[in-house]
Amino acid sequence: MARPRQPLLSRERIATAALGLVDAEGLQAFSTRRLAGALGVSGPSLYNHFQAKGEILDAVADAVIAEVDLSMFGPDPAPPWRTALHDWARSYRAALTAHPHVVPLLAQGPRRRPAALRMADAVFGAMVRAGWPPAQATRVGALLRYFVTGSALGSFAGGFVADPGAYDPAAYPHLGRAHLLPAHQQQVDEGAFAMGLGALLDGLELQFQRLS
Repeated sequence: MARPRQPLLSRERIATAALGLVDAEGLQAFSTRRLAGALGVSGPSLYNHFQAKGEILDAVADAVIAEVDLSMFGPDPAPPWRTALHDWARSYRAALTAHPHVVPLLAQGPRRRPAALRMADAVFGAMVRAGWPPAQATRVGALLRYFVTGSALGSFAGGFVADPGAYDPAAYPHLGRAHLLPAHQQQVDEGAFAMGLGALLDGLELQFQRLS
């Protein structure tokens, strides 16, 4: 039988399949055995491309970050720093909420992940070019990452139950309508994110004005 022109496996194909498994079943259920089965190969063949399970998960995390739009950071022309941060934060959150099981991996920081390092470099470079001192530019990037990552870890509205009997007015006099929150999960969570992002940017605007 003729040899295939292209190898059956590649780092990209493995990472894509691994992301699909994590999306479907969560990090706890992920294993190289399950991944090999999904790809129709033997487990050891994965290690021709990755040295360990942790390296595969790094590639999974980086594949999610690669979905984040960085075009707003220029280099030129670039929108005002506030507009760039706003648009980046919304794209960043969209990528994370599309892959919620991966968020704990992303909370570890960029490590040696190329897409994550490119994102950190783009944000920092844009803030410095806009006039933020380097130390402050680092904190701005960190602050937005904390906010976006936290917002994607779980749903506030989805944390309530739709049973009105769960909220005894004698014990919780202000939660009489809390059982309605799950039905409006997206509206509540998106609204809270937009409010928080606006408040953060307002505060950063004031700090930036003090620099000049």
